[in-house]
Amino acid sequence: MIIYLIVAIIAYSIGSISFSVIISKKMAGFDVREKGSGNAGTTNMLRNVGKKAAALTLLCDVLKGVIAIVIAIIIGKVNKELNLALLVQISAIFVVIGHTFPVFFGFKGGKGVATSIGVLLLINWKIGLICLVFGIILIALTQMVSLGSISSAILFPVLTLFINECYIVPGNYFLFSIVIAVFITYNHRSNIKRLLSGTENKISFKKKNENI
Repeated sequence: MIIYLIVAIIAYSIGSISFSVIISKKMAGFDVREKGSGNAGTTNMLRNVGKKAAALTLLCDVLKGVIAIVIAIIIGKVNKELNLALLVQISAIFVVIGHTFPVFFGFKGGKGVATSIGVLLLINWKIGLICLVFGIILIALTQMVSLGSISSAILFPVLTLFINECYIVPGNYFLFSIVIAVFITYNHRSNIKRLLSGTENKISFKKKNENI
């Protein structure tokens, strides 16, 4: 039991590294959470710092999810008595929680999407790729990152019902997928209200407006 707790703590600590805050302070001289939506995520970085900073943030946040899962797998391989699939799922959930509520940055983080992408692509590359492409297409069509993120999160548990292969560690991931989907959707609750009222912000890849 103690090993599962240790893995959860490690994953949470990794997730708690808010690269958006670090990068925005380094590249722009301010905490990105003080601008725009106040969110420590890629979209807010794009709107308030720029494309390069947003791309770097996205990469780092995705890698957080990947690293957390790799560590869980290594620990599980060393201790054969552990339930490796459960270990992976615990690590995945807590790295996303850490990203959203980072202990090192006042518990004010991002919405967990990028880190979830890293987690999902490693756990099952096929499901991860389908969710990623689906989300990108929706974002391209609507220019709404939130819509693509929420829809992909909801698609995740649906896909686990039909795709049983390609898991890096075999196991039942349906309950896990529900937890991730609910968590991501909950983190977008303010976006959902704006989507329903037709006032959701749209993303633009044009030159950033410095007054945003």
